[in-house]
Amino acid sequence: MSEEIQAASAAMQPETGKDEGRRFTKKIGGKPVRRKPCSFCIEKSVYIDYKDVNKLKKYMTENGKIVSRRQTGLCARHQRELTTAVKRARNMSLV
Repeated sequence: MSEEIQAASAAMQPETGKDEGRRFTKKIGGKPVRRKPCSFCIEKSVYIDYKDVNKLKKYMTENGKIVSRRQTGLCARHQRELTTAVKRARNMSLV
């Protein structure tokens, strides 16, 4: 009987390697929440450039404000790069 319990518990545990590309779960208000992965981390060859105005506008409001990390779903590193690129584009009057 103990073998059946061990087999059942082994079947219930998740396999490693399936969670690639997913973020860790965080507890918000006591409930675990799974966040979507960063779009720039998924496409590793993508470079955030201040000259690419169409890509920057996707992460800005109509008033020209930078959308927060919580709404964009970006990781901290790419949100910082995006902020720098938007500020440079503003300074060069591209956006």
